[in-house]
Amino acid sequence: MDATQDTKPGPGSGKAAALDEERRELARLACASVDALRPHLLRVSHEIHAHPELAFEERRASALLCEAISAAGLTVKRPAYGLETAFESEFGCPGGPCVALLAEYDALPGIGHACGHNLIATAALGAGLALAALGTRLPGRVRLLGTPAEERGAGKEIMARAGAFDGVGAALMVHPAGVDLTSMPCIAVADVEVSYHGESAHASAMPERGINALDALVIAYQSIGALRQHIRSTERIHGIITHGGDAPNIVPERAAGRFYVRARNAAQLATLKQRVAGCFDAGARATGARLDVRWCEPDYLELRPSWPLAQAYQANAEALGRRFFPLERLPQSVAGSTDMGNVSQRVPSIHPMIAAAPPHCTIHHPEFAKWAASEMGDRAALDGAKALAMTALDFFCDDSLRASVRAAFERAQAAKD
Repeated sequence: MDATQDTKPGPGSGKAAALDEERRELARLACASVDALRPHLLRVSHEIHAHPELAFEERRASALLCEAISAAGLTVKRPAYGLETAFESEFGCPGGPCVALLAEYDALPGIGHACGHNLIATAALGAGLALAALGTRLPGRVRLLGTPAEERGAGKEIMARAGAFDGVGAALMVHPAGVDLTSMPCIAVADVEVSYHGESAHASAMPERGINALDALVIAYQSIGALRQHIRSTERIHGIITHGGDAPNIVPERAAGRFYVRARNAAQLATLKQRVAGCFDAGARATGARLDVRWCEPDYLELRPSWPLAQAYQANAEALGRRFFPLERLPQSVAGSTDMGNVSQRVPSIHPMIAAAPPHCTIHHPEFAKWAASEMGDRAALDGAKALAMTALDFFCDDSLRASVRAAFERAQAAKD
């Protein structure tokens, strides 16, 4: 076979080339839309950042995002899926593959947007508006979801149970960090509130009449400290005392704490929760205090990334000039938790990280909150919007990518079962 014959296009190659060219053109238009929306998007980001709201209380942020969506001529529903501060806007090609874009916008107590959720919301908003601007050329459906209460309360799980991800082929979001990563290492977590109830008494004159609830909680806390020596390196237990009494000369009648229990997956989490419950029981038995334990439902599940989608996102982000830190070089101890893990157990999902601060600056630190409203944070929000929009277009336009995403998800499901 000569060289001419060897390079002759095969059947269907012309159609494939045309589709690839269309995808590139749509990606170019989407990125141009994000650039055109820049002042508007950054105003939204800075407004959310300036007015941090806790889980389930994000009324201002939710309203601001819904106003931006409505201003673009899109229909938006709020409240949505049983949550006052959740919203939904769906648009695009009827019957086409559906991608969900997820916005988070709750803040942390005391340190505001030290997790940069204003940037997550802005990236999702920007990607959604850019895809909507494609009009009839958009080759799929977009479900833009406002998902409250990521920091506490598992808003995405609540929404999922109400049908928020029914019919969704892929769920996409991006989270700020100090480096770019294809995914965030995320493990399962349970949230537990514990309280002890004893008897008050004068701590000096009649201590024998008291039952010290604080002693019970301290014994439980120290028991957990001892337990930490004998758990897996992938497991975590950490907590705070939220109430320790009212005055030094009164035997504490009530003491309370809140703890997070983390493990690699839901099965290991269930086992560890039982061991932690034993520590709580030890405090009650030692002191005679009455114990109340409330495991906050639902648990956050481990994140199961769709690697085909994650690779597509990385290629798009690299085309914008992003450089990714190798996941294999992360210390094993680096792991968080997110209710996006619950979504990833239902539909193929990605949760990449985008550098919005220098590498030394970690999330959940007050310094990170400053970067979330900086020029570097702004750039992350805009790049995140572009990369998400381009990844959604890859999913819509590339049959082989959709097949790979589905096959990888089914293999993961089978391995789990």
